[in-house]
Amino acid sequence: MNNRLADLTERVKARLNAIKDPIGGKGLFTSGRVKGLDARADGKVSFTIEAPADVAELYAPVRDRAEAAARSVDGVTSVTAVLTAETTANAPAKSTGGVGRVKQIIAVASAKGGVGKSTVAVNLACAFASLGMKTGLLDLDVYGPSAPTLLGTGAKKPRMREDKLLEPLEAHGLKTMSIGYLVDPSSPMIWRGAMATSAVRQMIDEVVWGDLDVLLLDLPPGTGDVQLTLVQRVPLAGAVIVSTPQEMALADVRRGLAMFEKTRAPILGVVENMAYFETPDGQRTHIFGEGGAKRVAADVGAPFLGEIPIDVALRESCDAGAPLVATQPEHPVSKRFREIAAAALDNAARMNKPAPAIRIK
Repeated sequence: MNNRLADLTERVKARLNAIKDPIGGKGLFTSGRVKGLDARADGKVSFTIEAPADVAELYAPVRDRAEAAARSVDGVTSVTAVLTAETTANAPAKSTGGVGRVKQIIAVASAKGGVGKSTVAVNLACAFASLGMKTGLLDLDVYGPSAPTLLGTGAKKPRMREDKLLEPLEAHGLKTMSIGYLVDPSSPMIWRGAMATSAVRQMIDEVVWGDLDVLLLDLPPGTGDVQLTLVQRVPLAGAVIVSTPQEMALADVRRGLAMFEKTRAPILGVVENMAYFETPDGQRTHIFGEGGAKRVAADVGAPFLGEIPIDVALRESCDAGAPLVATQPEHPVSKRFREIAAAALDNAARMNKPAPAIRIK
């Protein structure tokens, strides 16, 4: 490390250590909460704050203050601060809970809204089921749950057992759970971060999933506390990142890839949704640009799983609560989803646990 970087690192350390640990009152560095501080020549700084798992909510505002403090240091151009929950080596993590008998857990994520992530998640789940796998879908988008609409489960409610655990609903060959099954659909989801992360923990730990080959998690868009809580609590086989070809969406794809790379979750691949519109005579129009997500995947060393076109049948099936893959399995787009599902499974088997080397620029 050259003198300039060493000086920048020490100044960031000093700012972070001026912030008191909620437990014990020592500085964050003195208490050992800050891990992996990295300062680069271009001024980019990243670090992790490790919080005790049982009081992790206390550290969300601490993380925000630490990020602001590091950003205020002269020479710092950007800051990435990740909050993780530590567990002791001897105690079994509470991370598996209700998913202890699930063979593989795959997250479907997007770093921004409006890219069709939930549509992709639902149809991917149906594609896994069509491949003969016992499949579940957990809608973790606590701010805008879509599964009740996309699966046509509407007003149905899950049954609570005597032991206070919830049984998932079944639809289109899937076991499903969503916060949308538990709240008034007309009520706005105005939840603070701690409430949202608590809901995520309950949806993971207090649902009886039973024996499943694969459980898909439809994450809320973004890279915030809910996403971090998830990757800390469950053993992910990997993540599928959904984007459109639009240039504005591609910068967010990089952030999503960076989040999973930092948390050591394998990237199974990138899906480009709304890739093009094909007319009846076979002409393709790239409404949102062409091949952007594929280029980003290649640029950062992540697999590219495939393209999903803009298709009227796909839109109509979503509105009707009848996923295209389940109700029109011979449709060309359904076949595309099955190809993407098979590729994601192959990548999960090949990667096992280690994440690919993602080069975030």
